[in-house]
Amino acid sequence: MLKPFLNEGIIEAGCDEAGRGCLCGPVSCAAVILPPDFDCPELNDSKQLSEKKRAQLRPIIEEKALAWAVVMVEAEEIDCINILQASITGMHRALDALSIRPEHILVDGNRFRKYNDIPHTTVVKGDATYMSIAAASILAKTHRDELMERLAEEYPDYGWAVNKGYPTKAHRAAIATHGVTPYHRLTFRLS
Repeated sequence: MLKPFLNEGIIEAGCDEAGRGCLCGPVSCAAVILPPDFDCPELNDSKQLSEKKRAQLRPIIEEKALAWAVVMVEAEEIDCINILQASITGMHRALDALSIRPEHILVDGNRFRKYNDIPHTTVVKGDATYMSIAAASILAKTHRDELMERLAEEYPDYGWAVNKGYPTKAHRAAIATHGVTPYHRLTFRLS
């Protein structure tokens, strides 16, 4: 059972990303503020849910959240600043885009940079611990998967509709055969 909050009675935003380990496409970063009475027993870390279940939960989260935002950091920027910095920068931009200013930030993982003057807590496996981080993980993942499916129409040889840009054997074989696309992360080991 996921915890509804770390600090009761204050506005907490959960942050997470999707696509850090991919060879191409953006890293997708989300921030979500849930209402204190948010109730969704099916909510869980996006990696523990089927694609169908994530798709069912996304509109519930988007409708019931007090505020949410998803930001993409493109491959070119990832190559310039590295994937960790791109993930943190993307989470900051998602927080910037929220219509409500949080009083505390919960971040999945163990690395984050101070955001304005708002205190934060990093939580390893936070997406399997706190509702707001799990909600952010679902939004980050579903928005990114949707984008990769659209990009797959532009570049059908790489299997992105299925592999979503992750380093599968088939994806690496396609890079070897067809070369890189403008969406590939050139600082990643692509072969």
